[in-house]
Amino acid sequence: MFRQFAAASVGALLLSACSMTLPVRGQIQGSDEQFTGTATGRMDGGGELSIVSNKGATCKGTFVYAERRKGEGVFTCDDGRTGPFQFVSTGTRGTGYGDLGGQRFTFTFGKI
Repeated sequence: MFRQFAAASVGALLLSACSMTLPVRGQIQGSDEQFTGTATGRMDGGGELSIVSNKGATCKGTFVYAERRKGEGVFTCDDGRTGPFQFVSTGTRGTGYGDLGGQRFTFTFGKI
C-alpha cells in the first residue's frame, strides 16, 4: 500500500513539474507598439505569460484553461497598464486578444 502511495505521489510531482514554453508575439491595435516574449503552460492547466514591448514596457500575466482549448488571464505591466485576455490553443500554437490599459491587444503564440 505504501509503495502504491509513494509511486502515485512521485508521478503527481513529475506531472506537476512538466511544462511547455512557447514564443509570443503581440501588438496594440492602431499603434506601432509590439510585444515579444514567452508563455509557459503547465500540466495542471495554469501558466504564466511574460512579454516586453518595443517601447520598454514589461508585462506579466497568469492564465488558466477555462475549457479544454480556451484560456483566460490578466496582464499587469510595469508602466501601470493592466487588463484581461483570452486565448484559444491547439496545444502548440494559438491566438488571443485582450484589453491592455484600455487598448485592444492581439497576440499569437507557439510554433508557427
